[in-house]
Amino acid sequence: MMKSSNSPLYLLSCLLMLLLLPVPSLSADPDSLQDFCVADLNASISINGFPCIPASKVNASDFFFDLSKEGVTNTSNLNSSVTPANVLAFPAVNTLGISMNRVDFDLGGLNPPHSHPRATEMGLVVEGSILVGFVTTSNVYYSKVLTPGEVFVIPRGLVHFQKNVGNKKGIVFTSFNSQMPGVVIASMTLFGSQPPMPNEVLTQAFQVDDAVVNSIKSKFGS
Repeated sequence: MMKSSNSPLYLLSCLLMLLLLPVPSLSADPDSLQDFCVADLNASISINGFPCIPASKVNASDFFFDLSKEGVTNTSNLNSSVTPANVLAFPAVNTLGISMNRVDFDLGGLNPPHSHPRATEMGLVVEGSILVGFVTTSNVYYSKVLTPGEVFVIPRGLVHFQKNVGNKKGIVFTSFNSQMPGVVIASMTLFGSQPPMPNEVLTQAFQVDDAVVNSIKSKFGS
């Protein structure tokens, strides 16, 4: 005998089935409701993103961005540079959930250990021999030296780096599933924050004395 569609047991069974089914709207960013939303970076109000400039003021040039120019790599001892194409530099990616970087490496150049709190990263090596590594939340280190044409992926939020280990300059193009992936550079965050992180925290965490912490802080202007 079939249960009535109005019976409490039937309604409870349907509710349980709905709760057990995956809900796409809760597991991913919502789809955009318009073709594009070129960001108004000068807007006074911003709620988890940027409002759109009027479509009537959008030009063809808004949808194109130049990453062909080599970045300046000699401004620090890292011998690398990052040219971003996120929403702040390329407003057309606003609401589209995507962005890119160009990373240039001089000989021995390093893109230092860092993480992206809001995005997974995929990268393509265009020039050079690039050591790519990341550390999982289980403290497992994965790495490989990549050459032109090879790609890598860094899961969201994990600490990672790239270093040029070849005998010529290197170029890597990276992409992110966020218009603003964010970046947390481990060394700068710990030793260059403003106001400075207390020495007592750092000396205890790294098992070193004040002199070591102060020496490292001095290199980051803290």
